[in-house]
Amino acid sequence: MKCKYHPKREAEFFCASCNAPLCKECGEESRSGEYYCFQCAMLHSVSEVGTSIKDKQGKLTEKEDKKKKKKGPFQYFVIISSMLILVMWGVIIFGGQPAPPRKIDFAKKGRVLLFMVDGAIKRYAHYEGDKYPEKLSNLVPKYLSLRKDELFHLEKLSYQRDPEAGYRLSVANPKAGEMNVILSPKGIEYTRPSSGGA
Repeated sequence: MKCKYHPKREAEFFCASCNAPLCKECGEESRSGEYYCFQCAMLHSVSEVGTSIKDKQGKLTEKEDKKKKKKGPFQYFVIISSMLILVMWGVIIFGGQPAPPRKIDFAKKGRVLLFMVDGAIKRYAHYEGDKYPEKLSNLVPKYLSLRKDELFHLEKLSYQRDPEAGYRLSVANPKAGEMNVILSPKGIEYTRPSSGGA
């Protein structure tokens, strides 16, 4: 009898699955004395791997079931602690007391106002296409959160648009002996007070 895949060669084995005659080159031995053709050998090896995977999965699930059944005091402690932490975060985020209102006395803290307005000018420039406001009141309320009754504080600052630097911002009347701070997009500049005071 001739080989199914090589008609000029004599068959020496028969496929254990499809009974096709096979020559020495075509017969694949899986166990001693058990030969398969190439296609059946592939199917056989895939089916063996599949059953071994299912067996391993079955063993893993048995181990997991045993672990699930054994819940000790530590697991209960972790669960209760986690729930308490979640409740505490909920109270902090959603149900805590509101933060006390911040009141800044701009009369005493002129430099605080200076840096707040400088930040607002930079936000204005960022969102308005690198343009600077004509006057400081253009910053309110979108870029600077001041109420209408607080707009008079802006008069305490000196603001000028500068073609080279972009703008120059400083305290309008610095205290006697206090260094004057001038803010611009290029940075902070300090000037000495004039000898006459304000």
